Amino acid sequence: MPTARLFVLALVALFALSGALRAAELQPVTFAKDVAPIMQERCQECHHVDAMAPMSLVTYEEVRPWARAIRQKVITRQMPPWHIDMTVGVQKFKNDMSLTEAQINTIVRWVDAGAPQGDMKDMPPPKQFADGNEWKATKELGPPDLVVKAEHYTMPAKGQDVWWRSLSTIPLTEPRWLKAVEIRPGTLKGRKITHHVVAYLQQDDPDGLSDPEMNRGLLMEWAVNKGYDMHAPDTGKLIMPGAKISWDAHLHAVGEQIRDNAEIGLWLYPKGQEPKHRTYLTAFQALRSFSGSKTAGGARNIDIPPNTISTADNYTVLKKAARIENFQPHMHLRGKAMAVEAILPDGNVQQVSYVGNFTFNWMTNYIYDDDAAPIFPKGTIIHVTAWYDNTRANPNNPDPEQWVGFGDRTVDEMGHAWMNVTYLSDEEYTSAVAKNKTRQTASK
Repeated sequence: MPTARLFVLALVALFALSGALRAAELQPVTFAKDVAPIMQERCQECHHVDAMAPMSLVTYEEVRPWARAIRQKVITRQMPPWHIDMTVGVQKFKNDMSLTEAQINTIVRWVDAGAPQGDMKDMPPPKQFADGNEWKATKELGPPDLVVKAEHYTMPAKGQDVWWRSLSTIPLTEPRWLKAVEIRPGTLKGRKITHHVVAYLQQDDPDGLSDPEMNRGLLMEWAVNKGYDMHAPDTGKLIMPGAKISWDAHLHAVGEQIRDNAEIGLWLYPKGQEPKHRTYLTAFQALRSFSGSKTAGGARNIDIPPNTISTADNYTVLKKAARIENFQPHMHLRGKAMAVEAILPDGNVQQVSYVGNFTFNWMTNYIYDDDAAPIFPKGTIIHVTAWYDNTRANPNNPDPEQWVGFGDRTVDEMGHAWMNVTYLSDEEYTSAVAKNKTRQTASK
């Protein structure tokens, strides 16, 4: 076929497609037909009666008063709470809850058109909701194999922050490997008073090795509205009979007395199935020590003057080749943004992840897709940078006139990136890099 004719046909097809897109944009957008399915898919899990969100967004009557606010929240990507920059570093995630550009455009067009209800015959069947405090990993993994509960604590209506520490035994009679883990407050009310919960795994090292992760390793950290940790295929954590969970729960008063406890759900590999690698939950620091500092917090100090935006950064060297499985920034009320980059041994810099509009009320855990999880050689430097907004422009700031330093209280500050790290041998690293190159070539 002559080249000119092919060109004409291509132009005709392009104009036809453009016309179809314009025609679709001219079609009226209604709640019943277009917006309700988006709400069911991305919003209603949290926004229904007795769920964690402050309002229900199930019916048209419930959604309509919030139309303008919803428009603003989705345009700025504050809701759903998926605050990672999808143009930086890793861009594929197992637990992606974000809206597509088409979904955002639909909501914006609906609001701009006056938020019409439409024909209720177009409404999808109502979504069925489980318990508002259900395990978030249940959708993918089913219910946990084990649930271990901490001791209850009664938080008074008023008072100073409390760090409640207790010990619980894991009811196992044989070694088992863990493939996923999730922490939650025992009740929805408990979410109001729980700043964070850290679960440490205490057990004897079965190999007699000096492995600090075996004796008091981080099992999981939970913070406000965080989800779950799911280990990559063929990786996990080994739990021995008699192992205990050492709890560290940070609670704060909210104006009413609440009694609650932390719970941890454990999803196990089948009996006899042993993954090849052990994964380590690691807090890569953005904070450093001050010269000669002897203050609380040791190597983690920060100086945030009143009415300023401040920055802190730190570097950690990978002593072995490793795969990074996820990213969850942790800061407090002045937290503004966090970036992670890898400085490779050859000097090249690779961007890993960036959250530009961190929100304390949503400690989202971004779990990388298996084929997108970055792999780095031994000697790579993980560089974490955190930004803090101690000005009136920060709506979460309780007092921009207050100096802020390091501390565990909600009004103090921290700065680290929680990341699960799977260490690889040199041979495994070389093989993984080769597989990635083959995959990238095939996708082009």
